Amino acid sequence: MGRDGDLSRSPSYRRRYSRSPSRYSRRSRRERSRSPYKRRQQEAELILIEEETAKRVEEAIQKKVEESLNAEEIKLEVQRRLEEGQKRLLVEVAAQLEKEKEAALVEEQTRREKIELERMLEENRRKVEEGQRREALEQQRREEERYRELEELQRQKEEAMRRKKQQEEEERTNQIKLLGKNKARPKVSFALSLK
Repeated sequence: MGRDGDLSRSPSYRRRYSRSPSRYSRRSRRERSRSPYKRRQQEAELILIEEETAKRVEEAIQKKVEESLNAEEIKLEVQRRLEEGQKRLLVEVAAQLEKEKEAALVEEQTRREKIELERMLEENRRKVEEGQRREALEQQRREEERYRELEELQRQKEEAMRRKKQQEEEERTNQIKLLGKNKARPKVSFALSLK
């Protein structure tokens, strides 16, 4: 840009193009008055484009370099995450298996306790029935014994009444015999006296 500006301002450059007609000279003066600004603008745009292009190229290269450098780190990170996922899965599976084992143990314990409770209830029921049966037998025995005692008492009472009646009969018979003897004795004595 500096070289073109120097040429446009140098006397030899102006003399070289001073032979053009006056119309062309007027137009050239107008163009020359606008050309430095336009060229500077174009040059500035080119510089910006070059800078932007260089920046993008540099960023792309830097990105490629970083990707190349981070490729191994990415692999290691992926491997680490996979291992962590596997470990976490193993831990979760182990925990689930432990829960299922505990649940199975609780279920088995509950089943055993239920069986034991049913056995105890059956034993208690059997004991109650056995106790009731023994109590019923004992009650029956006591009632039979009481009945035998009542029978014995009734028999003794009847025997006493029979003996008493027999004794009364014997006493009455003896009295009758005695009275008969008493009546017969006077007759005998009278008869003796008559003789």
